[in-house]
This record gives sequence, C-alpha cells and structure tokens, in this order.
Amino acid sequence: MQQEFTYLNDSKKTLETLYFNDWANAYSDKNTALAKSFAEQFKRSLHLAKDDERGFTNILTVVDDDYRGITWERSSGKDIIKIFLNKPLLPNQTAKIFITYTVKLPPNKYTPYGYSNRNEYYLKDWYLTPAVFDGKWHLYSNKNLEDLHTGVTETTLNLIYPENLYMTSNYRVLGNSKFPSGQQAQLEGKRHKSCELIFTPLNTFTTHVTPHMTIRTDITATKYDAVLQALSIDRVTEFIYKNLGKYPHAQLLVSNIDYSKNPLYGLNQLPKFIRPYDERFQFEMKILKTALTNILEETLYLDPRKEQWLNDAIANYLMIAYVEEFYPDQKLLGKLSKIWGIRSFNLAKMGFNEQYPFVYLGLARKNLDQPLITPNDSLIVANQKVGNKYKAGLGLSYLASYIGKGKVDESIKTFYQYYQLNRVRVLDFESILKRSADQDIDWFFNNYVYSDRIIDYKIKKVKKTEDSLKITLKNKEGTVVPISMFGLSNDSIVSKYWFSNIEKERTVTIPRNNEERLVLNYDQKIPEFNQRDNWKSLGGFLSGNKKLKFTFLQDSENPYFNQIFYTPVLEFNIYDGWTPGMRLHNKTLLKRPFEIDVSPSYSFREKAFVGSGSLSYLKYLSKTGLYFANYRVSGGTRHFNVNSRYSTFTPSIRFGWRPENLISNKRQFLSFRYVNIFRDLDENLPDLRNDSENPDYSVFNVRYAKVDNNILNYSSLLLDFQQASKFTKISAEYEYRKLFDNNRQFNLRLYAGKFLRNKTNSDFFSFALDRPTDYLFDYGYLGRSEDSGLYSQQLIIAEGGFKSFLDERYRFSNDWILTANSSVNLWRWIELYGDIGLVKNRGLKQKLVYDSGVRLNLVTDYFELYLPLYSNNGWEISQPSYGEKIRFIVTVDIKTLTGLFTRKWF
Repeated sequence: MQQEFTYLNDSKKTLETLYFNDWANAYSDKNTALAKSFAEQFKRSLHLAKDDERGFTNILTVVDDDYRGITWERSSGKDIIKIFLNKPLLPNQTAKIFITYTVKLPPNKYTPYGYSNRNEYYLKDWYLTPAVFDGKWHLYSNKNLEDLHTGVTETTLNLIYPENLYMTSNYRVLGNSKFPSGQQAQLEGKRHKSCELIFTPLNTFTTHVTPHMTIRTDITATKYDAVLQALSIDRVTEFIYKNLGKYPHAQLLVSNIDYSKNPLYGLNQLPKFIRPYDERFQFEMKILKTALTNILEETLYLDPRKEQWLNDAIANYLMIAYVEEFYPDQKLLGKLSKIWGIRSFNLAKMGFNEQYPFVYLGLARKNLDQPLITPNDSLIVANQKVGNKYKAGLGLSYLASYIGKGKVDESIKTFYQYYQLNRVRVLDFESILKRSADQDIDWFFNNYVYSDRIIDYKIKKVKKTEDSLKITLKNKEGTVVPISMFGLSNDSIVSKYWFSNIEKERTVTIPRNNEERLVLNYDQKIPEFNQRDNWKSLGGFLSGNKKLKFTFLQDSENPYFNQIFYTPVLEFNIYDGWTPGMRLHNKTLLKRPFEIDVSPSYSFREKAFVGSGSLSYLKYLSKTGLYFANYRVSGGTRHFNVNSRYSTFTPSIRFGWRPENLISNKRQFLSFRYVNIFRDLDENLPDLRNDSENPDYSVFNVRYAKVDNNILNYSSLLLDFQQASKFTKISAEYEYRKLFDNNRQFNLRLYAGKFLRNKTNSDFFSFALDRPTDYLFDYGYLGRSEDSGLYSQQLIIAEGGFKSFLDERYRFSNDWILTANSSVNLWRWIELYGDIGLVKNRGLKQKLVYDSGVRLNLVTDYFELYLPLYSNNGWEISQPSYGEKIRFIVTVDIKTLTGLFTRKWF
C-alpha cells in the first residue's frame, strides 16, 4: 500500500512531529491496548491467537516530498505512529509525506473487522489517518469502542481487488472497471473520516434512492415484502430529514455489520424463531438506529471518546420520538404481551419507550451508573453499550418535556445543520439549547449530564381544602432538577405541573380539579431512582394503603402494589433427595434496597420440610472507595445425613470497597457474621466426625477479602478469623493465576491456618487437608457426610486444597497447617497439578504431605476434573479402584453460573 498525505497545520503552533492512527496494528500481539481491553472483559481470543491469526501493519518506508527518509516510532499501545518531521511545519503550511506499508487483516473472530471464513472482508479504520491536533494531540488507541478520532480529510482511494468479490463503501465510488485478473476502483471521500469497505462474494446490498438521501443497505426482513421495505426506508429517511436536515454525503451505508455493533438490545437478542415484534416495526427500528448512528458519526466531528454521549443523546432521543409518532401503542414485549400468562405481568404492560428508564435504572440500582461525560474507555461495558446511551437519549426527552419538545427539536436541527462536517464541541450544543429555552436549564448539564447523582422525589404529605391542595414535596437525594406532578381521576390525567429548585422540601399549593390521586413523574420521562413513593391517594387513609399482589416468577416494579413473587424451586442433595418448593420474594427486575427471600421446600426422602430464607438491606454509600454496606439475617434448614438435620441462623454485615476506575476488577470486602448452628443427630448413625458432646455451636467469623479478577493476572487474598466457645483459629489464603504470552497458564494457591486455642475432642472443627467438614455450612456439597462413593469425591478447593485422599492421620490438623497448590497447563485445558504441605497435630511432629496429577480445567472454578498420579500413597494410577480417587468440581447453582456470563458487562 502506498499512501500520499498532505498535512495542513491549521493550528497556531509550529509542529515538529505528527501522529497517525494505525488501528490495524492493534491486533498485532498480546500487549496492545486492544488486547489489554479484551482481557479486562474476560475475552481471551486475541491473547490466545496464533501468529498467523493476527493482524498488523508493516511500515516499509516513510519519506518527505524531497524523498528523504523520515524517522518514526510506535506508541506504547502499538497503534499510533509518531513521525519526526525533517523540518518544522509552520502554521498554515503543508507538508507532504509518502508512506509505503502493508496491512495484514486479522480474522473477524475478535471484532467485526477483518476477514471471515466465507470469503467476506470488512475494513474500517484500516489505513493510516491523522490524529487530531487542536493545540494538543488527541491520541486514542483502538479499544474496540468504535471511536476513532481523526482529522477531517479529503481522501481519494485507488483499489485493486479480486474479480470474484463485490465492493460496498460509505465513500463515493467514482469508477469501477474490470481487467483480466481483478477489478480496479476509485473512491472519493470529501470531508469524511476513515473509509469503510465491505467485500462479499454475493451482492447482498440494495441501493434505495429516496427524496432526501441515498441509502445502501443489506438489512432485510425475510417476512416483509421488498416493496414495503422500500416504503419503510422512505419513511425513515423522511423522519431523519425532518429532524436533522439534509445529509451532506453522496450515500449512506447502513450495513448489518454496523447494526450488529450497536443492536437493539433486549428481546431482539432472542433466537430468530422468537419474533416478538412486527416485521415492519423491527425492520424500521434497525434501519433507523443504524442510520442515525452512522449519520452522526460521519458528519458531527465531536471528540468521539470524550463527547460520544451527545451523538448517543440525539440518536436515542430521535428513536424515542419515532416510536411516539408512528408506534405509540408499541409494547416492550411486542406480541408476547398479548399471550395468556404473560399479559398480566406489569412488564407486558410497559410501552416500548419505557425500556430507556428501565435499563438505565437497572444499572443505577446496582450503583453502576456513570456520568455521561465519562470517557468511553472508562465506562463499564454495560454503560458503554447500553446504559449511558439510554440515559443520554432519556435526558433530552426529559428536557423536552420540561421546556417543550419543539424547542429541543429545533435546537438539534440547528446544531446539526450549522456544525456538520466541522469540528464541534458539546459546549456549542449547550449554547444553542440555552438560547432556545425560556427557563433556566443549567440543571440539565450540571446535575444530569456531568453528574451521576440519582434523582429521587416523594410526596411527603397532602393537605386538602375545598378548593385547593397543599402538597409537601421532598427531594430525598438533594439532586436539584425539575419534577413533574400529575393529577389523575379514573386513570385519566386531569392536571400537570412542574416544580423546580427544590433543594430539600417545598410546599406548593395547586387548585383542586377532581383529582383522585397525585403522582410524581407519571409519564416516566424522568429517570427517577425510586417511584414506589411517588403517589398519594386523596380518598382517605384506607385508600392510600397499597394492596398485596402475588405474581408468578418475576416482574418489573409496580409502584401501586406491594409485590410478592413466587417461583417453583427444585434442589438436591443425597439426604433430602429432590426437594421441590416455592420461593417467595420481593425482588423485582430492578434491584431494591430491602429484599426478603424465603424458600420453603419439602424433602420426600426425609418426609420433612426444609428450606432457607433471608432479610437483606443493601445501602450504597458512594460510587468508589467504601461503596456499600449490606446488613443481612439469613437462616436455613436441611439434612446433612440420614435423619440428621442442621439449622442455621446468621446475622451479618458486609462492607465493600472498589477503586475509582470502575472498569477495574479490583474489589475488597470485610464481613462480620455470627453463625449459629443447631443439629439434630440420629443416635443410630456413626460419629461422622461430629463433636457429639455439643451438637449446637456458634462461631463469630470475621473475613477480609481482596480480589483482582483479571483473565491475565488473577489474584485474591482471604484472611479469616473464627472465635467459638471451644476454639479460636486464624487462616490466610492467597491465590494467583498468570496467563503468559506463550499461552502457558500457571496457578498458585497458598494456605496457612493456626489454632490459637483448641479444646475440641474431634476433627470436626480441624483444618482439613483434602475435604473440609464445612461446619459453617458454606459450601455446596451434594453429600457432605459421605466418606465413600461418588459424592465423597466432590472437591471444594478450600483449606488444604489437596486432591488425593491421604492417610487418615494427616487429613486433618488440630494445631497448624501450611500448604501450596499449583498447576500449569500442558495443552489448552489439560494441566499438571501438584500440592505440597506440612500438617501439624498436637503431640505429633509435623508431616510432609504431597500429591500430583492431571487437571482437566474445562471451566475454571465451575467444572473441573482431577486425576491423581503420585502422592504419599505412591503411584495412585496403578492402584486398585482408581476411579474412586478421581475428584471433580461441579457448580449447579444458577446464580453462580449466571455470573460466568455477565462478569464482562459489570
């Protein structure tokens, strides 16, 4: 590839160096900014890739217009090139640079960029582009955020490509001709960003020439007639033209690839055979969302890493407006909302546009919301993909409800028309908005855009007179933004008011208009944190009481009811067998501070009731540092052997810390709990290591944990202190995992435990070498009292962490224990493991113990097999009954398994 570049210094500074974006080189090795970003999201594909599966740029020569060589170097992220000019470039002067290089495309299994196994190619941000200089250089590495920041350029491309491929581009094609061994094309981009190219063996793209713009797209709907698709595209482009104005480029590329990068999150992510939406609606929303995203990206030259929220705000605001105009009755669940058994859910009654506050509040209720001005590379994935986009669009909708939709619409159109194809800042949009508004809207930027403070109001009290209502409104969180209040009669709106500048409390008086209820934020234009206290009935005390509503499974919040959800549950252990039951809880789809959860079940094997329950209050204290306190009381009862029951009652408090960088997976926790155990033992059963003198006991437990959950370098530290009537013990556990550049993974775990006081007369409370007794009943044993058989082979990596069953004399320690567990992979998920340790019992010398074997690490911590080879027992593989020596880790808890798939988002 040969690139001739004429650089104009449009700044007031003399430049001695220039910077170019070389994002194609982000796939070159395991240490690029892109590879590190993937690691933070638990994606290992780029790190594990072979050399021939990588993409890179190979710079051959860089010369100036005098054909003198120019010195250059790469940034630490390896995808930005610094060029040292042979002579200073003065303001308003130009410099020509000639660069010869090759680009090796990666396979498209890491990102959509690259080539597929179907002979398809997608190129975006694939050649060198100038970084932006506006008094300082803006140098942004490729982190798969679709936010290349490059200067506005006039670009001509001359391409040669194979004769068996079709080419589609966002650039204007000036000419295309064939020759015996291929095709040649010339493309032009005037005041464009980087060129986007799609090569396919079949021509799947259709050109739609509408009165307002030309669209080239491969988005189709299989059950929607092609003629009707064209009419839908006409409607979409008409709407865009009406709200933004004329698109300045020759054509707009709207591809399936672009849509897949920014899809309609939610129900359309279901399998294709589940189609909750009408084909026309879904087709139009796909076209609209992708078109708006591409139009704003290619015409408004904001800083895409730091000011992307404004493009998101305009795009999502217009999507909200489109649904309001053409599909006002569209439900969030689409056709599913009409199905018997589903239609009674509050979620089924929600309108399509209610997803915006719903999704945003889902993150805010978990204390994961971030200010809109947060740079893209500092957003957690959930906010970068969905949360902040929805919050941004919802914000403009909120503002439009307050100052008038027409004023916001006109401000957006003025901003777009005046600043398109030019560098622009958010401050320019802010200035236009403020000039159009009659009210003070500083709150919108200061308290909504630039802040992550939550909004929460309530109606504290209402005093009625014959002709007026005296209402006291309370600002629960101190975020000063306008709040709307509606008066309802028979579910019809009879009055509406806006109130602003409420710092703490304010009493207002309004005329009576036959209102039966007063409701804050009834239309949900405001992303308010808690709407359960937003209404007051005017019909007396009893009419104001919320009724209790039982709902099957789980539902969204309904602020007019006290909701209880019931769900069938089925659990298993070998003593209770399969235990069907009913879970009762108040956990809505949005997290609540106070949660109650009980699960009564019935054990058919023991012919007795079992189950568990908890009361929990979670208080978020801040965004970073000490960020939550969880107060909890829990209990449960099950069987731990035949006709032997245990019951627990545990009050606890837990604190959590996290760093300022929310993307970081580092966390710290400190917990205090008082575990009370009550046991009923079958006198006909053997001892089973129980402390038979005192079947009931209590343990005060303090735990501190520090975790850095990273796919390349995982580390955790756990300190544990336990105080009981008969013992006091302390322990420490450290675990480290390292994935090296050669894809070799090393695991190390260290454990040390010591009794400070021990008056027990059995090993029930002792440190265990290979299978803890779990006297606190923390672990998910399927057969916790088994000494033989398959269930005794279940492995919980705790305490000593050994895999082999050694001599009974060394399996427990009533004094101190020190062990090390390690493993290293041989090939993919096949590893060698080894354990070594010292076990010390009172009155005996310490004993050196060891074992080794093969670990099949299928899914770390979730499903693993351990095959012993050699230990204190000798060569175990050659000994009888080898199958009984194999250990396994299996996780069947649904909540734990869910975390495996959602960890990259949060």
